[in-house]
Amino acid sequence: MADLSPQELRVLAAVADAGGFSAAGASLGLTQSAVSHSVRGSEAKVGAVLFERGRGGASPTPAGERAVALARRILRMYEVLGAEARGAGRDTVAGVLRIAAFRSAALHLLPPALERLTARHSGIRPEVRVVRELGAGTAGEVAAGRADLGIATLNATGATGGGAGGSVPAGAAAPGRLLTGVLREEAYALVHPAGHPDPRALPLLDWDENCGSYTRDWWRAQDWIPRATVKAEDDGMVLTMVGRGLGMAILPELSLREATDAVDITGLGPSGPVRRVGYVTTPESASTLAVRALIRELRSEAG
Repeated sequence: MADLSPQELRVLAAVADAGGFSAAGASLGLTQSAVSHSVRGSEAKVGAVLFERGRGGASPTPAGERAVALARRILRMYEVLGAEARGAGRDTVAGVLRIAAFRSAALHLLPPALERLTARHSGIRPEVRVVRELGAGTAGEVAAGRADLGIATLNATGATGGGAGGSVPAGAAAPGRLLTGVLREEAYALVHPAGHPDPRALPLLDWDENCGSYTRDWWRAQDWIPRATVKAEDDGMVLTMVGRGLGMAILPELSLREATDAVDITGLGPSGPVRRVGYVTTPESASTLAVRALIRELRSEAG
């Protein structure tokens, strides 16, 4: 198989991002026919159809999704090559660092780490995207080449997640050749309106991202936990609604950093569920100076 050139990789990524050949051409300064010719050439080299063409544009096939993800990751290595070479042996790190994180991690875990990171390495420019931990979640952003590092919920059992919340295995390598590391383990707690005499009698408030499949198993075994009657957009909304007396909820520690005097927090005991929060990155990004420096700061923040 002939190698794909960097320009061919850029075209593949642009078509996937733009959803069509014409829009991709506009973003790259190429004609629609030049983009189409490049894609056909890439498909011939790869030996697979990478895009489904239609009146609505172009969408990646399963082969195309994998090719585009790898294309983005390869192009990212081209982008960081200069900074890596200049920083080698000088303990200097510079350039854009792309991070994906779920809401409570972006709000509470990431900022102190970034503050220390940028104080030590003023040339780093963090770009943070908040991603819902549903489906592929933050790990999917890393696998697709849209983030250098993600802060994700890691499945404590070592099996892939399949519940309401997205999760990836904790350990050396996750599916798709992603590397993970645990940053913190946090217990869930019952949160309820302050001073309520019987909080377990209240309706359950929940949100879609809450808990991986292994934690849901614990939930199902508790006969006192009712079916959720309210589904909020995120954990912050759940906490606000609990404070308004609208129900009780089961939340992890990071989510409870925003708790006010309007709520009481009750532990669930040693058999209660625990969530692992960690980083996810690719093998190639894990070797870069910026990602390694961020992981050090995240570990320092997690204690």
